[in-house]
Amino acid sequence: MTKIEAIKKVMQDNGGTASWNIIYDNIQKYYPKAKNAKDWQAGLRGILYRELRDNRHFKKIGLSVYALRDYQEEELPNEHNKNRMHSFIEGVCLELGNLKKYLTYTADPSAVFRDNIQLGKLTSLKNFPKFTYHEIITQAKRIDVTWFNETGFMFPQKTFEIVDSPSTLANAFSRSSQLFDFRTKCYIVAPQQHKDRFDKQLLLAPYNKNPDKFTFINYDKIIELHENAVKTNKLESPIFN
Repeated sequence: MTKIEAIKKVMQDNGGTASWNIIYDNIQKYYPKAKNAKDWQAGLRGILYRELRDNRHFKKIGLSVYALRDYQEEELPNEHNKNRMHSFIEGVCLELGNLKKYLTYTADPSAVFRDNIQLGKLTSLKNFPKFTYHEIITQAKRIDVTWFNETGFMFPQKTFEIVDSPSTLANAFSRSSQLFDFRTKCYIVAPQQHKDRFDKQLLLAPYNKNPDKFTFINYDKIIELHENAVKTNKLESPIFN
């Protein structure tokens, strides 16, 4: 069996799709010597990218999600389907963080991003780094998505709380505020109609002492950023600088 055939088998096992983590974790089932080379991961990426360039066997359906050429992609969720939209936006945030070369973590690894891909198969971190006191970490690790710096000491650089209902906004702010003493930027990602509630929350203590810590991004904007990044493999936006 060739490496191309092995990648196809991995995708078939996952319903027709795979992230890089799924491919890395399962390739040896069908190609036992896959990890023998020093740069085996780069080798697998090179094979898949070549096939994509030649428009054979595979197609790209996300920043790091691939599918068999004849796979029928699922219809993407909309904000009226709150549960599906919540995990889909979490996946968008993880993919964007990976593209920006952050280490990524999610509090919901078993939730589904799209097309049979669980969020935990997109993250580069399986465990939340112990960068500070236990009491802070206990709350902070419940944040939907966190981006950590890749080099040096591992600290949270950006956090993302997905707020699909105004009733969950206060808790999202509270979890994010655990990181006020760090150089962490906190993002609230929500439908545009929740922007007024976001602004009112910023007027309350303790958030009004440091309102620049928080940024609001609506669903449409972050989905647009992700779609553009999928097309160009670049994230050109001052929002995350």
